[in-house]
Amino acid sequence: MRKQKGFSLIELLIVVAIILIIAAIAIPNLLRARIAANESSAAASIRTIGTAELSYANAYPSVGYPATLDVLGPVNSGCTAGPAVGHACIIDLVLSSGTKSGYTFTAVQVGAAAPFTQFFSLARPVSTSTGVKDFCGTDDNVVRYQTPDGAVADRAACLALTAIGQ
Repeated sequence: MRKQKGFSLIELLIVVAIILIIAAIAIPNLLRARIAANESSAAASIRTIGTAELSYANAYPSVGYPATLDVLGPVNSGCTAGPAVGHACIIDLVLSSGTKSGYTFTAVQVGAAAPFTQFFSLARPVSTSTGVKDFCGTDDNVVRYQTPDGAVADRAACLALTAIGQ
């Protein structure tokens, strides 16, 4: 009787089948974990935007809240010249550009004339593979959320949503 070297075809097929079963179990869990991480980052970013908006309004009381999100961040070259009304250097360039961790961010002032005393910020997932919740914030600095089946169009709609932790 000869000694056989290597593996038989059946043994290799069994190993491949086991690997495929493990992958079928692990990949959906990995995707859910990634979505949860993106949502957590988006909620934290909305909180950061809210704090930055309040800081900006305190630093520039004649303006109030800034017109757009990019005003809270630095100029493309950084903040070597220091903060100014047009670029306050309060948040980082990535967040002030409006896209981070699979979410798009917007922030706008609410009101007819300066000083603007209210604002509204929104985070929406880029796709369902990056997140399944919208997050928003207003001048009360409470982060609220909803599943993105309805659009959060303004400050009043945001105030009607469920606060995180409730």
